Amino acid sequence: MTTGSCLCGGVQFAISGGPPEHMTHCHCSLCRKFHGAAFATYVGVSKGKFTLRAGQELLKSYATPNGTTRTFCRECGSSLFWANEELFPTFASIAAGTLDSDPGSRPTGHGNVSSKAPWYDIDDDLEQHP
Repeated sequence: MTTGSCLCGGVQFAISGGPPEHMTHCHCSLCRKFHGAAFATYVGVSKGKFTLRAGQELLKSYATPNGTTRTFCRECGSSLFWANEELFPTFASIAAGTLDSDPGSRPTGHGNVSSKAPWYDIDDDLEQHP
């Protein structure tokens, strides 16, 4: 089982049933702004594998203009989850930086590289998707 939490520890969650289905780096401007970094790394799991263990009352969500919802801890500000119910109704995307244990998977690619930060150069051999 993989566990995770926010910076203050108020929000705690678990991923069961083996490693996440995928792990990717997203370079879109929304992920960059939400994480304050060149890209955000997310693990994706079926919603049935995700359990929120504590902190439901601390979750705050922001709906972006493109239909995604970004969820964070309102106490410490940790970026936690990303969702698009229309495109991925059965999937949960979790910010990999919030994981407290090894998820058992590694990044397989870079997404939205057509809008990556101009000051960041991708220098690995992972697949790149526009």
